[in-house]
Amino acid sequence: MTATTIESDAGTQDVPSSEVRRDMYRLMVEIRHFEKRWMRIFNSGKTGPGHSSIGMEAIAAAFGTLLGEGDKTYATYRGHAHTLARGVPMNETMAELLGRATGLNGGKGGSMHLTSVDHGMMGSYAIIGAHLPVATGAALASKYKGEDTVTVCFFGDGTTNIGAFHEAINLAAIWSLPVIFVCENNQYMEYTPIRDVTAVDRPAADRAASYGLPAIEVDGNDPDLLHAAASAAIERARAGQGPSLIEAVTYRHLGHASADPGKYRPQEEIDEWIGRDPVPMYKARLVEAGVPAEDLDEMEQQIIQRVEQAADFALASPLPAVDTLMTNVWANGDSSWRR
Repeated sequence: MTATTIESDAGTQDVPSSEVRRDMYRLMVEIRHFEKRWMRIFNSGKTGPGHSSIGMEAIAAAFGTLLGEGDKTYATYRGHAHTLARGVPMNETMAELLGRATGLNGGKGGSMHLTSVDHGMMGSYAIIGAHLPVATGAALASKYKGEDTVTVCFFGDGTTNIGAFHEAINLAAIWSLPVIFVCENNQYMEYTPIRDVTAVDRPAADRAASYGLPAIEVDGNDPDLLHAAASAAIERARAGQGPSLIEAVTYRHLGHASADPGKYRPQEEIDEWIGRDPVPMYKARLVEAGVPAEDLDEMEQQIIQRVEQAADFALASPLPAVDTLMTNVWANGDSSWRR
């Protein structure tokens, strides 16, 4: 099957509206400053480690502007961006990262288990690839109920080398489910270059044909291209034409986790990708398109203030009470099933 590469098409009908472009930029800046502030809190010793997606914001931002009520998002342990992109409030999200009682999940989930069913954020999952079959099941439920909803499942490049990836996509394809699998190919499966342990050049796109799907590769640092790829996949899913598999090629600026300096990566490689930082690149594109730079600067300052307020809220919040440790571990809200 012929591969489809979503190439630069600025100036064509695929370019999103100016309103959508501003929304994508706003989301990218929110995610960037939120994670930078959280990293400063981590470096001060006031919270435990987590996984930053700085450098990868464009992917969450593009899908965040397209998904609506009833649509579902599943993410990996690197899920802060996708949580914010679904409209989950910053205060509760930051408090959850810091393990505080006011957090999204009462401070008991932490960085790797962010969940808000009300916002369609169905969880970030710490076990690599474990959420692909779950997302497939959610899409099956949507189809069974006749709902016009879409499930989007984000995962890393390393996931493509485990069985759950293949099982989930095979079932989604034969059942023609409304699910979009999005590989965030940031080049490294934790500390190992994906190219060193994978038989194909493109870990997701080159395997799509095995399941009768088109191979879609897109620049994961380009919000406009991602928006076009996401729009097409969502339209396909809502039309009952089945799943899509998108490989978004990107790079995380920092190490695998917040305590990892990432020294195993060549400096010239890091420099090259930071030179393609999606946030300043997109700002320059918007300014070139006629958006006043001072408007974007003002937007950024307002976001920084909101992020600081979220950090203050989280740092001032209490830790979870001891008597809450065994609550909300089962569907009825308690732990009686274990007694």
